[in-house]
Amino acid sequence: MTQAELANKIDVNSKTIFKSETAKGLPDISLIEPLSSAPGVSVMELMKGDAVINQNTSANLLRSKLYVCPICGNVIHSMGDTVISCCGVSLPALEAEPLDEHHEIQIEQAEDEQFITVHHPMTKSHYISFLAYVTSNKFQMVKLYPEGNAECRFRFQGRGYLYCYCNHHGLMMQQVR
Repeated sequence: MTQAELANKIDVNSKTIFKSETAKGLPDISLIEPLSSAPGVSVMELMKGDAVINQNTSANLLRSKLYVCPICGNVIHSMGDTVISCCGVSLPALEAEPLDEHHEIQIEQAEDEQFITVHHPMTKSHYISFLAYVTSNKFQMVKLYPEGNAECRFRFQGRGYLYCYCNHHGLMMQQVR
């Protein structure tokens, strides 16, 4: 899209677009939203300068992304790349590390489900926030709380990954069959 086409699309003079692109002036703050919607990006993507494109068009849940707000603890799941913000903060997707010896998961068969236990402190300052089981077509998550038990039940159905999020050490995962 040319500067003239963009200016025409948002009903401003083409010099307005030229000034902001060459750093000779700033656009009126009221133009930020129309500027972002013209090329089809969010205001956050426009301000960062890079568009986020979800490559997971087949919706394979193994390519899911998890986000946790450092301020309020909100947990957000998306089926692919997206721009997420919470409490005024842009959230990066969490990257899972392999489980370590401080976050070992014990799995026991309990009827037609698996009983998951994490031997980990559950104090108000250090705890497991959630456990999740993900396969290519299912996503199960259990939110845990401080001073509770770090345990839950999942119904395993095929190969997948078990995720554990510690509020101090981040996201960890283990492959399960």
